[in-house]
Amino acid sequence: MTPKTANSIPPAGLRVVAIGGGTGLSTLLRGLKHRVPNAQALRAEPTADPLIADLTAVVTVTDDGGSSGRLRRDFNMLPPGDLRNCMVALSEDERLISRLFRHRFRTGGELGGHNFGNLFIAALTEMTGDFAQAICLSAEILATRGHIFPATSANVTVVARMEDGSVVRGETKITASRQRIVELTLDPPHPPPPPETLAAIAAADLITIGPGSLYTSIVTNLLVDGIPEALGAAQATRVFICNLMTQANESLHLTASQHIERIYEHAGRPIFDYALVNTAPVSRELRERYAAQGAEATIADVDMIESLGIQCITGNFAAEGNVLRHAADRVTDALLSLPVRASAVAAH
Repeated sequence: MTPKTANSIPPAGLRVVAIGGGTGLSTLLRGLKHRVPNAQALRAEPTADPLIADLTAVVTVTDDGGSSGRLRRDFNMLPPGDLRNCMVALSEDERLISRLFRHRFRTGGELGGHNFGNLFIAALTEMTGDFAQAICLSAEILATRGHIFPATSANVTVVARMEDGSVVRGETKITASRQRIVELTLDPPHPPPPPETLAAIAAADLITIGPGSLYTSIVTNLLVDGIPEALGAAQATRVFICNLMTQANESLHLTASQHIERIYEHAGRPIFDYALVNTAPVSRELRERYAAQGAEATIADVDMIESLGIQCITGNFAAEGNVLRHAADRVTDALLSLPVRASAVAAH
């Protein structure tokens, strides 16, 4: 698959769609958010940096653990946790109101362990009778610099077939399993996406998938009816952001190209033009800490990636701390330096 003829970023800015879930997606959104200007900021300090005119996050909704899982069982609603994290990441002001949305009750009987933001979304869902509307209203309260849509509005359960032939149901049990995942499905199968999700993909100039847990944060989105087809047909420049580290039962010993191969197996088609892969070394201290959890640095097998018809973006995209995360600003700079497809520019 050879990327189509590309052009520069249109003056109005890019339309960007970021697909994924978990900490990886919210980390990326924090970087992208800073390129979404508001009118006041533009008047005060015009910028020559590439801008994002419209930012949309498409978020997986298969979590069944913790506060999200409890609300899902008690209220028969979609799990709000990953969507809440994305709202906080895109919030105009990450101080008081965002801190409140992140607050987790430490005591209080039945409230213990619940996240305030999750409870807030649950209350709005009960008031409006519509989970998607509750997400939209919550995003307005947080003044997010972007739109947030669930990958599907269906209440789905993720099901994994393991390498020993066993079948495990539910994200929490899958993550806890010691077996490696061979295939992932959703129950019920082929859940529909919100029309806004497909519309955002069709209109995008740039689409990112990842980072995040290979199966439970990335592949789950590609099992929603219509999303793989929309990605395959998209005029946007499509970028896979590879994980910095593998995970014990989701991607242990998988190289960067093997991550892509697993994604293609579930999507049923090639969906990437570029792959952003970290090639900077990880410190010995962090490697040892992750090794204790059965994880290792993802091998950047650039030649194999390019043999798939995908162009590689390599560099130092890691930020070390107590944990290893993508350096959101450096990733954003790399993404916005990519040429977008000429057909996408012409559509503006």
